[in-house]
Amino acid sequence: MTRSDITVAPFNGHHPRIHSSAFIAPGCRIIGNVEIGPDASIWYNCVVRADIHRVVIGARTNVQDGSVIHCDSPKPHNPDGHPTIIGDDVLIGHMAMVHGCVLEDRAFVGLGAIIMDGSVIESDGMLAAGAQLTGKRIGARQLWMGRPAKYARDLDDAAVAANQAGVAGYVRNARAHAEALGLTV
Repeated sequence: MTRSDITVAPFNGHHPRIHSSAFIAPGCRIIGNVEIGPDASIWYNCVVRADIHRVVIGARTNVQDGSVIHCDSPKPHNPDGHPTIIGDDVLIGHMAMVHGCVLEDRAFVGLGAIIMDGSVIESDGMLAAGAQLTGKRIGARQLWMGRPAKYARDLDDAAVAANQAGVAGYVRNARAHAEALGLTV
């Protein structure tokens, strides 16, 4: 499927698989071995490129405007490479770089953050805006900040609840944008 403002293209025999309820905003480029789950939203001018490995984006996850998601190919020192696996109900802020990592269910990546090959954010973990995580693991309900990212504190119940409210809000907002743009979701 290619529209003048959205590209969804196969690469090396792999076709993107996008659930019919997902919202793909104008300006997006979805390439190769990509799977996008139900009620997920990929916002304006994002790139999701799975040309050298795979990218999975779970249900109700949102990838906000201008973000880039890629993966890492197999190499002699890492024969399995690094796919990018993003769970359900994940929030990825505007202009984030998500590369060859795992974001478990309900993870949060802040605006302008960078998460690199081999990194993991466990369920309800959070990488703060502008932070950079390289090859490390953020534990469940932990907040990490800075460049390089370091543990800052544990998240309380209110912070976790606020993140999940954000997920629900993005599902509603995606439906409203799809309707306003005349897209079917």
